[in-house]
Amino acid sequence: MTLYEFNRLTLEEKQAKFWDKGIFLDNYITKDIRINCYAIDKCFVEDVYDAEHNNITEVRSFKYGHSLDKYSAKF
Repeated sequence: MTLYEFNRLTLEEKQAKFWDKGIFLDNYITKDIRINCYAIDKCFVEDVYDAEHNNITEVRSFKYGHSLDKYSAKF
C-alpha cells in the first residue's frame, strides 16, 4: 500500500489498516495526548489518542521528515 492509497481511506479504514498491518515502533506521550507510531510498507502512521475522551482523534501518515524527530532520541 502506498502513502497515497492510505491517505484516501476513511478514518475507520485507516485504523483497521494500521492495527492489522502496522508494526508498532514507538509512542510519544505528553500531558494531553498520546501518539503511537507504526510502520506500514514504506511509510509511517501516527495515531493521535485523546485520553480524556478515550478515542483516536487523528491518523497522520508520512514517509520521512520532521514528524520522525520526536522519536529519534529513543533510537
